[in-house]
Amino acid sequence: MRTVGVLALQGAFVEHIAALRKLGAETREIRLPEQLEGLDALVIPGGESTTIGKLLVTFNLLKELKNLARRGVPMFGTCAGMIVLARDTTQGYDQPLIGAMDIVVQRNGFGRQVDSFELDLPIPKLGEAPFRAIFIRAPYIEKLGEQVEAIAQLPDGRVVCARQENLLVSAFHPELTEDLRLHEYFLSMVPEH
Repeated sequence: MRTVGVLALQGAFVEHIAALRKLGAETREIRLPEQLEGLDALVIPGGESTTIGKLLVTFNLLKELKNLARRGVPMFGTCAGMIVLARDTTQGYDQPLIGAMDIVVQRNGFGRQVDSFELDLPIPKLGEAPFRAIFIRAPYIEKLGEQVEAIAQLPDGRVVCARQENLLVSAFHPELTEDLRLHEYFLSMVPEH
Protein backbone atom coordinates (compact mmCIF):
# COMPACT_ATOMS: atom_id res chain seq x y z
CA MET A 1 0.00 0.00 0.00
CA ARG A 2 1.25 3.48 -0.86
CA THR A 3 1.87 5.93 1.97
CA VAL A 4 1.13 9.52 1.03
CA GLY A 5 2.21 12.32 3.32
CA VAL A 6 0.12 15.48 3.45
CA LEU A 7 1.87 18.62 4.65
CA ALA A 8 -0.24 19.59 7.66
CA LEU A 9 1.12 23.00 8.63
CA GLN A 10 -1.79 25.03 7.26
CA GLY A 11 -4.61 24.88 4.73
CA ALA A 12 -6.99 22.13 3.58
CA PHE A 13 -4.87 19.13 4.57
CA VAL A 14 -7.80 17.29 6.22
CA GLU A 15 -9.74 17.33 2.94
CA HIS A 16 -6.76 15.97 0.98
CA ILE A 17 -6.36 13.17 3.52
CA ALA A 18 -10.04 12.26 3.18
CA ALA A 19 -9.81 12.15 -0.64
CA LEU A 20 -6.67 10.00 -0.59
CA ARG A 21 -8.15 7.58 1.95
CA LYS A 22 -11.28 7.16 -0.20
CA LEU A 23 -8.93 6.00 -2.94
CA GLY A 24 -7.27 3.44 -0.64
CA ALA A 25 -4.03 5.28 0.12
CA GLU A 26 -2.48 5.22 3.57
CA THR A 27 -1.88 8.81 4.71
CA ARG A 28 0.32 10.58 7.20
CA GLU A 29 0.18 14.18 8.44
CA ILE A 30 3.57 15.84 8.00
CA ARG A 31 4.74 18.53 10.40
CA LEU A 32 8.33 17.48 11.18
CA PRO A 33 11.25 16.17 9.07
CA GLU A 34 11.29 12.73 10.70
CA GLN A 35 7.68 12.16 9.54
CA LEU A 36 8.90 12.16 5.91
CA GLU A 37 10.71 8.85 6.41
CA GLY A 38 9.32 6.07 4.23
CA LEU A 39 6.85 8.18 2.23
CA ASP A 40 5.91 7.15 -1.30
CA ALA A 41 4.48 10.58 -2.19
CA LEU A 42 3.63 13.99 -0.72
CA VAL A 43 0.75 16.46 -1.10
CA ILE A 44 1.29 20.17 -0.41
CA PRO A 45 -2.16 21.70 0.11
CA GLY A 46 -3.43 25.20 -0.44
CA GLY A 47 -3.30 27.85 2.25
CA GLU A 48 -1.15 30.95 2.28
CA SER A 49 2.13 30.37 0.43
CA THR A 50 4.21 32.93 2.34
CA THR A 51 3.12 31.41 5.65
CA ILE A 52 3.73 27.86 4.41
CA GLY A 53 7.22 28.86 3.24
CA LYS A 54 8.08 30.40 6.61
CA LEU A 55 6.76 27.33 8.45
CA LEU A 56 8.85 25.04 6.23
CA VAL A 57 11.92 26.94 7.41
CA THR A 58 10.79 27.07 11.06
CA PHE A 59 10.18 23.32 11.20
CA ASN A 60 13.35 22.44 9.21
CA LEU A 61 11.33 20.90 6.38
CA LEU A 62 12.45 22.98 3.38
CA LYS A 63 15.80 21.24 2.79
CA GLU A 64 14.23 17.81 3.33
CA LEU A 65 11.44 18.53 0.83
CA LYS A 66 13.99 19.71 -1.75
CA ASN A 67 15.85 16.41 -1.22
CA LEU A 68 12.63 14.40 -1.66
CA ALA A 69 11.89 16.18 -4.94
CA ARG A 70 15.45 15.57 -6.18
CA ARG A 71 15.07 11.87 -5.35
CA GLY A 72 11.96 11.71 -7.56
CA VAL A 73 9.33 11.27 -4.85
CA PRO A 74 5.99 12.27 -6.44
CA MET A 75 4.61 15.58 -5.12
CA PHE A 76 1.24 17.23 -5.72
CA GLY A 77 0.87 20.94 -4.93
CA THR A 78 -2.54 22.62 -4.97
CA CYS A 79 -3.02 26.42 -5.01
CA ALA A 80 -0.41 27.66 -2.50
CA GLY A 81 1.26 24.25 -2.83
CA MET A 82 1.75 25.01 -6.53
CA ILE A 83 3.53 28.24 -5.60
CA VAL A 84 5.77 26.49 -3.07
CA LEU A 85 6.80 23.84 -5.64
CA ALA A 86 7.54 26.46 -8.34
CA ARG A 87 10.97 27.65 -9.42
CA ASP A 88 9.84 31.29 -9.03
CA THR A 89 6.94 33.74 -8.89
CA THR A 90 6.43 36.65 -11.27
CA GLN A 91 6.27 39.12 -8.41
CA GLY A 92 9.67 38.04 -7.13
CA TYR A 93 8.49 37.62 -3.54
CA ASP A 94 11.31 36.79 -1.18
CA GLN A 95 9.77 33.62 0.19
CA PRO A 96 11.14 30.12 0.69
CA LEU A 97 10.26 27.83 -2.23
CA ILE A 98 11.03 24.17 -2.84
CA GLY A 99 11.76 25.30 -6.40
CA ALA A 100 11.54 21.79 -7.85
CA MET A 101 9.16 22.44 -10.75
CA ASP A 102 10.28 24.50 -13.73
CA ILE A 103 7.36 26.93 -13.66
CA VAL A 104 6.94 30.61 -12.87
CA VAL A 105 3.70 31.32 -11.04
CA GLN A 106 1.56 34.45 -10.85
CA ARG A 107 0.36 34.66 -7.26
CA ASN A 108 -3.25 35.79 -6.69
CA GLY A 109 -3.60 35.63 -10.45
CA PHE A 110 -7.32 36.30 -10.47
CA GLY A 111 -7.55 38.95 -7.77
CA ARG A 112 -8.57 38.92 -4.12
CA GLN A 113 -10.76 36.56 -2.08
CA VAL A 114 -13.95 38.16 -3.45
CA ASP A 115 -12.80 37.26 -6.97
CA SER A 116 -12.79 33.52 -6.20
CA PHE A 117 -14.82 31.40 -8.63
CA GLU A 118 -15.77 27.92 -9.84
CA LEU A 119 -15.99 26.55 -13.35
CA ASP A 120 -16.28 23.29 -15.25
CA LEU A 121 -12.76 22.72 -16.52
CA PRO A 122 -11.88 20.30 -19.31
CA ILE A 123 -8.98 18.07 -18.22
CA PRO A 124 -8.55 15.52 -21.04
CA LYS A 125 -6.27 13.26 -18.98
CA LEU A 126 -9.18 12.72 -16.55
CA GLY A 127 -11.70 11.75 -19.22
CA GLU A 128 -14.47 13.52 -21.13
CA ALA A 129 -16.46 14.88 -18.19
CA PRO A 130 -15.24 18.31 -17.05
CA PHE A 131 -13.79 18.79 -13.58
CA ARG A 132 -15.55 21.28 -11.27
CA ALA A 133 -12.57 23.48 -10.38
CA ILE A 134 -12.71 25.76 -7.34
CA PHE A 135 -10.36 28.76 -7.50
CA ILE A 136 -9.79 30.63 -4.20
CA ARG A 137 -7.30 33.53 -4.43
CA ALA A 138 -5.72 31.26 -6.97
CA PRO A 139 -2.43 31.53 -8.81
CA TYR A 140 -1.84 30.48 -12.40
CA ILE A 141 1.26 29.39 -14.30
CA GLU A 142 2.86 32.26 -16.20
CA LYS A 143 5.77 30.30 -17.74
CA LEU A 144 6.31 26.59 -18.36
CA GLY A 145 9.74 25.02 -18.64
CA GLU A 146 10.48 22.68 -21.56
CA GLN A 147 9.87 19.53 -19.49
CA VAL A 148 6.51 20.75 -18.13
CA GLU A 149 3.24 19.57 -19.67
CA ALA A 150 0.13 21.76 -19.41
CA ILE A 151 -2.72 19.49 -18.31
CA ALA A 152 -5.51 22.10 -18.03
CA GLN A 153 -6.00 25.63 -19.27
CA LEU A 154 -8.73 28.20 -18.86
CA PRO A 155 -10.61 29.36 -21.97
CA ASP A 156 -8.26 32.40 -22.10
CA GLY A 157 -5.22 30.08 -22.27
CA ARG A 158 -3.90 30.50 -18.72
CA VAL A 159 -2.41 27.23 -17.47
CA VAL A 160 -3.94 26.05 -14.18
CA CYS A 161 -2.75 22.42 -13.97
CA ALA A 162 0.58 20.95 -15.07
CA ARG A 163 2.94 18.02 -14.67
CA GLN A 164 6.71 17.66 -14.78
CA GLU A 165 7.84 14.06 -14.31
CA ASN A 166 7.08 13.27 -10.64
CA LEU A 167 5.52 16.68 -9.92
CA LEU A 168 1.86 17.67 -10.36
CA VAL A 169 0.33 21.06 -9.60
CA SER A 170 -3.11 22.64 -9.79
CA ALA A 171 -4.13 26.24 -9.19
CA PHE A 172 -7.53 25.06 -7.95
CA HIS A 173 -8.67 22.95 -5.00
CA PRO A 174 -9.63 19.39 -6.05
CA GLU A 175 -9.88 18.40 -2.38
CA LEU A 176 -12.94 20.66 -1.95
CA THR A 177 -15.00 18.61 -4.44
CA GLU A 178 -16.37 15.07 -4.43
CA ASP A 179 -14.52 14.41 -7.71
CA LEU A 180 -11.53 12.20 -6.90
CA ARG A 181 -10.12 11.97 -10.43
CA LEU A 182 -7.20 14.37 -9.97
CA HIS A 183 -6.12 12.65 -6.74
CA GLU A 184 -6.48 9.33 -8.57
CA TYR A 185 -4.29 10.65 -11.39
CA PHE A 186 -1.68 11.69 -8.82
CA LEU A 187 -1.75 8.25 -7.21
CA SER A 188 -1.18 6.72 -10.66
CA MET A 189 2.16 8.60 -10.65
CA VAL A 190 3.19 6.85 -7.42
CA PRO A 191 4.98 3.55 -8.00
CA GLU A 192 3.90 0.60 -5.89
CA HIS A 193 6.71 -0.47 -3.55
